[in-house]
Amino acid sequence: MATTLQPPRYKPQEISFPLPKALHTTAHIHLTTLETCVTVFLATSTPGDSSGSLKPMGSLIYAMPDRNSPRSVISTVLYTTPSSADYTARVAKILARRMGLPVYVGCSIDTRALELTVEEEMEGLTKLVQVIMERWEKARSGK
Repeated sequence: MATTLQPPRYKPQEISFPLPKALHTTAHIHLTTLETCVTVFLATSTPGDSSGSLKPMGSLIYAMPDRNSPRSVISTVLYTTPSSADYTARVAKILARRMGLPVYVGCSIDTRALELTVEEEMEGLTKLVQVIMERWEKARSGK
C-alpha cells in the first residue's frame, strides 16, 4: 500500500508592524494556525540590523491550557536564551489561555536591549498579542 503525501492545509502568515514606543523598531510575527495547535515566531528589527551581526535564535516555549483549570496554563521550555526566556514564556501563556489551544512560541525579542520602560514593554506585548489574536480569529473563521 503506497502512501500519498498530502500538501499542508494551512498558510503561515507573516506580519510586520512598528513596535509601539520602541523607536525605529519593527515587530515581525510568523503565525501558523493548525487544527490542534498554533506556532508563533516573534522577532524585531531596526534599520541598523542589516550590518551582518548575528542575533541569537531566542527561546522556544510550549504552553497549553490546563483542562482542569481554565485560567491556568502549563508550559515548558524547549530551548532557552536567557535574554528572551521570560518574555517568550509570558507571550506563550497568554496565547494558550486566550486561544484554548497548545501554542509553540519562539521569540528572539530582548526587551532589555530595546531599553524600554515597563509600561512601554507592556504596551508592545499588548499590541503583539492583539495582532496575533485578530489574525488567529480571522484564520479560524475562514475569512
